[in-house]
Amino acid sequence: MAPARTEPDLSFLLDHTSHVLRTQMAAALGEIGLTARMHCVLVHALEQERTQAQLAELGDMDKTTMVVTVDALEEAGLAERRPSSQDRRARIIAVTAEGAKVAARSQRIVDRVHEEALGALSATDRTALLRALNRLVDGHLATPAESPRPARRARQRG
Repeated sequence: MAPARTEPDLSFLLDHTSHVLRTQMAAALGEIGLTARMHCVLVHALEQERTQAQLAELGDMDKTTMVVTVDALEEAGLAERRPSSQDRRARIIAVTAEGAKVAARSQRIVDRVHEEALGALSATDRTALLRALNRLVDGHLATPAESPRPARRARQRG
């Protein structure tokens, strides 16, 4: 009685691979005591001076999750909240020297997890997959559709 599919289930394929990649990333980063969110905040805060709200937007975190994440980074001595050098009313997340070392280590872990995932493909398939995904992200799937019941927003490119 179920209707026949006329196209591959792209939603399942993308959701499943994304979920498994996130679990692998969480396990790998967990070995050094970080979460993916902590890694995201450290890396993006090192790129340039950013407020907590800007970092939350980049990492697709709500305000509460961002506060908890920054609290954990502060407690670990990896980051701190400071007044902005450009706007004394704004507070930024500044990465400590130890936080910068941890961010470099966590970036190597993230790169390794990505390399392992892509390593399951031939060089030709890897190139084709990345080209196709980038084409979708930059084109047809660049902008979410408006909906009365919006889906959770995907993480934004940094």
